[in-house]
Amino acid sequence: MSLNSSTLFNDENSQGPKRNTECLESLELQTPSSFQDNPLQQLQLASQEVLEKAKKSGRSKCPRCSSSRMFYCYTCFVPVETVPTKEIPTVKLPLKIDIIKHPNETDGKSTAVHAKLLAPDDVTIYKYPCIPEYEEKRHEIALIFPGPNSVSVKDIAFHLQKYTKKGIYDNDDDCSREPFHKQAKIESKEEKNLDECISSNGSEDTRLKKIIFIDSTWNQTNKIITDERLQGLLQIELKTRKTCFWRHQKGKPDTYLSTIEAIYYFLVDYHQEILKENYKGQYDNLLFFFSFMYTLIKNAKCCAGKE
Repeated sequence: MSLNSSTLFNDENSQGPKRNTECLESLELQTPSSFQDNPLQQLQLASQEVLEKAKKSGRSKCPRCSSSRMFYCYTCFVPVETVPTKEIPTVKLPLKIDIIKHPNETDGKSTAVHAKLLAPDDVTIYKYPCIPEYEEKRHEIALIFPGPNSVSVKDIAFHLQKYTKKGIYDNDDDCSREPFHKQAKIESKEEKNLDECISSNGSEDTRLKKIIFIDSTWNQTNKIITDERLQGLLQIELKTRKTCFWRHQKGKPDTYLSTIEAIYYFLVDYHQEILKENYKGQYDNLLFFFSFMYTLIKNAKCCAGKE
């Protein structure tokens, strides 16, 4: 587990907001001045006018539980009364997403709810330990986590081949359960055969259908990642990026992403590396709430003379 990995999600509260001047590798072509003013400004987002209006009117009731909230209810996963659902963008994802939330993760400070609000048909949030059994479907599921055996997004199809019934490994001889040094030897020895299997079996056998994210701080992660229901799943490590999250974990690198940032970056990489398509902002609206709140907090800090 690498401490400079970008795949640990820091939605837990820390010692107050912290501004990062770099974010989103896709925006690196901006001029330095505009980039530093707002590193999220080049996202192709739906109009945020509805959030501006809601901000001015203040907290509002959740239409389901009647709790007083700002913008959305983080318990019911719905917008509040002053934010009509029809004015919130909906994002269609290329696969399903499960988010496993640590029970001690503060609901109101987690960005996981953003994904459920903006991609309601494709995202499910579970509160640990109430999670599904994944063993029967592990040939089409992966887990975002920087473990010693983690692979990059571009290598997903190659490694999922080992989990298929048509692959060279059966469920009792899955190399994901082998020690790291033995796994390396197996992969080297059978690489040619795997390539042939992938070509002959077609893309359906190696297609990723679900990705799992853990919503917790670094210190909370161990309890979830060691759960027997997650053992044997292919683990994916994201490219290193810098977070824009305002609740950055104290003492941790700024490459620790919030949950919604990690989801967004994974989908961008998946779109380019696996689907082999040009990215044209298809998933940018996943940062609809995040970018608005980033700007809101940044401006508030500026007015308070903290920058």
